[in-house]
Amino acid sequence: MNQEPTKLFNRNYALLFQGQLVSRLGTQIYAIAMILWIKDATDSATLVGLLLMVSAIPGVFLSPIGGAVADRFSRRKILVFSDLIRGLAMLVVAGVIYTMADSVDLLLALLFLVAILSGTVTAFFRPAIAAAIPDLVPKDRVVTANSLGQLSLQLSVFFGQGLGGTLFRLLGAPFLFLFNGVSFLYAALSESFIKMPEVAPREKMSVGESWRRFMADLKEGFRYTWNRSGLRELVFISAIFNFFTMPAVVLLPFFVEDTLHASKDWYGVILVAFGIGAFLGYVVAGIFRLPGRTRMMVLLAFMVGQSAMYGVIGFAPTPFSVLPMALAGGFMGGYIAVNITTVLQLSTPSEVRGRVFGLLGMVAGSLTPIAMGLSGVIADAVDQNIPLIYAVSGGIMVILSVSVALLPQTRALLAYEYKPKDRQGPPPDAGPTADRPPVSPTTLPF
Repeated sequence: MNQEPTKLFNRNYALLFQGQLVSRLGTQIYAIAMILWIKDATDSATLVGLLLMVSAIPGVFLSPIGGAVADRFSRRKILVFSDLIRGLAMLVVAGVIYTMADSVDLLLALLFLVAILSGTVTAFFRPAIAAAIPDLVPKDRVVTANSLGQLSLQLSVFFGQGLGGTLFRLLGAPFLFLFNGVSFLYAALSESFIKMPEVAPREKMSVGESWRRFMADLKEGFRYTWNRSGLRELVFISAIFNFFTMPAVVLLPFFVEDTLHASKDWYGVILVAFGIGAFLGYVVAGIFRLPGRTRMMVLLAFMVGQSAMYGVIGFAPTPFSVLPMALAGGFMGGYIAVNITTVLQLSTPSEVRGRVFGLLGMVAGSLTPIAMGLSGVIADAVDQNIPLIYAVSGGIMVILSVSVALLPQTRALLAYEYKPKDRQGPPPDAGPTADRPPVSPTTLPF
């Protein structure tokens, strides 16, 4: 496949889209089932946080390696084998929890092992899919493709998390774990039919030479990223931002049941409100393309607004009062995610895109596992005073968002304007200008 695609929903992108839609649905259902099962079995916020932590750690340290692999080997095969491995692992979990439901310690150990395995595989999967998308659609439709990708995620959130609590109560954890495994296998089958360009020629070489080439690729990704002023600052701020976002995610089940005194079903309803808001944000980002400077101002305002939402949502008196805040926060987050991801994708050459995505995933997510583990520990230490934790986290995130607005380099990055002649990205020694800031791609969590 050497010719650039001429339409968005071509055969290859459609295969990727529908496969990911199904596997994401399974993942969301599994996430709800896993958290609720642990809460019912142990009532421990610490265990929930630790499980999320160990699932995130491999991605932090292996993302640069995964990115280098995505730039040297077949991205299609990486996608297929990643989903195949995760699918088989989920089937094992489903079988064990079905046959040994009373062995809580054994099941917890298995969940931790599978979380580590899944996190390791995902470290290779994410850079590969992020690097592949700009090669599967026309360059001027990448923002739309990213919007559709986020749409598939939010559809899975809407149905998976929205119904997850109810499905857990009606069908139980084993069936939901089984569904997740089957969804991954379906995605692997769909991805096996995709055709995409090979970005690097495969040469026959010794093991030593292969390792030297691999390390050279990895160093090039570090150099390419470090030399982009503005991106450096944004990525480090993003790592801290991720840290203070995690309590809202990890402690949401405890907030719903113990602070709002609502049923498990409300956990899914609140997540759906976030999802609907994010969906609207993706749609608006895909349809309305603002000029670079205007887009930058909107993004900065949304960063502050979404941060403030995390801080005040803990003081909502009823589940119904949480919904409009969740809707607004989701909208701002969705709009931000699509625009930043698109800017960073389009400004980086395809041949290094995987490495840069992997590196930035490591840096931006470096503090996330620690935050996941500490969220549960701190919650148990303060007698699960969730509103206090949300308020402190949200206040710090507001300060971080304002700091982004004060940095001229990051403002220039967010105002980046894609031009066809810049398809391969700015040259390594190019300095920032009004419409061509030096940038590289990442998936920032704003």
